[in-house]
Amino acid sequence: MFRLSGKAAAAMCLAVATACAVTACSDNGSHPVAAPNSVPAVSNSSPSSGETGVSNGAAQVVITNFAFSPTTLTVTPGETVTVLNKDSTAHTLTATGKAFDTGDITPGKSGSFIAPTIPGTYSYICMIHQFMHGTLTVK
Repeated sequence: MFRLSGKAAAAMCLAVATACAVTACSDNGSHPVAAPNSVPAVSNSSPSSGETGVSNGAAQVVITNFAFSPTTLTVTPGETVTVLNKDSTAHTLTATGKAFDTGDITPGKSGSFIAPTIPGTYSYICMIHQFMHGTLTVK
């Protein structure tokens, strides 16, 4: 399991908080609206990424270097999303409101989940490495 020392953990928290503040102050032209019973939209992405993806019937998120790619994915209600772990340790892709969860995905393996049927914006994290964030938009 990946563990950080006190100073390293504090530095990581500061880096993530800074990235969140920068992202929250930017305007990417989209203004997502949360659906009823969904988790409010969170616009925090990995400092090293910021990719946006739109599914064309083969929705996929790839995990590398402790980051989701793309960090924002748009899918249709009920679409299957495949998550490929190309990292050196296990990860999950779990909605913060528990609307979907891949469970543990070991290195080199993939998992999947069914996108919610209610349109909206769903924030997700890796339950093992909670500094990893992403957003799924269902429309």
